[in-house]
Amino acid sequence: MRISTSWGSQQAVNAMLDRQYQLSQTQLALGNGKAIQSPSDNPAAAARAVDVSSASAQNDQYTRNIGMANTRLSTEETALSSANDILDRIRTLTLQGTNGTQTDESRQSIATELRQTMQQLVSLANTKDGQGEYIFAGSRTTTQPFSQTNLSVSYNGDQGQRMVAAAPGMQVATGDNGADVFMAIRGGNGTFTTTAGANTGTGVIGSTSVTDASQWDGKTYSVTFTSPTTYEVRDVNADPADPPVSTGTYDGASGAISFKGAQLNVTGNPAAGDSFTVAPSSSQDVFSTVANIINAFETPGGGAGMTNTINANLQNLDQAQTSFLDTRTKIGARMNTLDQQTQIGADQKLGYDSTLSDLTELDYASAISKFSQQQTALDAAQQAYVKMQNLTLFSYLK
Repeated sequence: MRISTSWGSQQAVNAMLDRQYQLSQTQLALGNGKAIQSPSDNPAAAARAVDVSSASAQNDQYTRNIGMANTRLSTEETALSSANDILDRIRTLTLQGTNGTQTDESRQSIATELRQTMQQLVSLANTKDGQGEYIFAGSRTTTQPFSQTNLSVSYNGDQGQRMVAAAPGMQVATGDNGADVFMAIRGGNGTFTTTAGANTGTGVIGSTSVTDASQWDGKTYSVTFTSPTTYEVRDVNADPADPPVSTGTYDGASGAISFKGAQLNVTGNPAAGDSFTVAPSSSQDVFSTVANIINAFETPGGGAGMTNTINANLQNLDQAQTSFLDTRTKIGARMNTLDQQTQIGADQKLGYDSTLSDLTELDYASAISKFSQQQTALDAAQQAYVKMQNLTLFSYLK
């Protein structure tokens, strides 16, 4: 086979160009630290790197979501802690107002302070987060959830709950709506409530309890004193001709009246015809509870009627504090979950970074060795080209 001089020369030039390109690619890799300069360098690794980068970006977004949720939940927890402190102050003032030494004027002064604490409570219920959104408005975060007119407070939010994605398939609530926290609070002891009729005696219901939940049937009953020392219990919806549900003798020393698994502790001296109503608990907002206490103190006269109202609303106040505590417990559980997920996300981030490094980062020791080999190969190709340029007939005819 005949090989022309020009063909051999071109082959040598092509070899030098190939070596120069390979050397330039290695030099570029050493400059930017990347093993893959274009997808064609390693298609499989490049495709895998895209997938890992996407997963890492999603993980970063989950981490940002968790940070936002933690901030919002922390704001809610702080607001409820402060609201609980206000309820403690309301309880203290209420107990002061029931002291027998108080006068109508002193109770009015206590009621004035209670009005101020109620405004503070409404203000806390309208707490905003760092983004200027209302914490307790449900999903209507730009609408002020609570509005107050004198002693009446209304809720303007909804019963929705904002959620945030903390991980694939994992949604965590970032708050609680005000309807659940402040409005839907069980009255009385959580099972039943007590109210006094238009009594003429000094009988007062103190603490109440459920001694046997299996016996309580959720009906409404009246406890009527047939004499200062005897009483009967009737189902208010039953036929008046039916016999009483229970009868008993009232002992002012112990004052315990029990029926259908319910127990009422009565003190004072009821008069014949005095009555109390025992009804299943229903929801009452915490603001109405405070308003009832204020109205009782602002009504002149005091006496057993006021004390019965105050005692019933002190139980409602207990239920409100329990509601706040339950909500704070839920908040703590969510924050613990988010903290755990934060650690999981951090571990995943390390894994993604390690995988990307393996796929795209340059092995400098190997690259430097390769650069040296390629440089040597280029030198050899250049020297070979020079030799070939001298292999012509004219060189020997000189």
